[in-house]
Amino acid sequence: METINVFEAKAQFSKLIARAEGGEEIVILRHGRPVARLVPMPTTRPDRAPGWVAEFDVPDDFDDWTQADEADWFDDRPDQPATAS
Repeated sequence: METINVFEAKAQFSKLIARAEGGEEIVILRHGRPVARLVPMPTTRPDRAPGWVAEFDVPDDFDDWTQADEADWFDDRPDQPATAS
């Protein structure tokens, strides 16, 4: 683990980033005291699952066509009066 002061870190920032990408850890000092640590990001990403998958359930009769569906489709409900057009 290397240490570097803020002034040098600002002057060599791109090089420090490249070194961190390579796996090095660099501590940045201000007035001789550590104030920040430059470390590489983890290379693995956590597994993700969409949140809605567990909450969504398709009923078994989802695509069954019923008489009520046909009446809705053709606006043919006997229990509703016809509208005047």
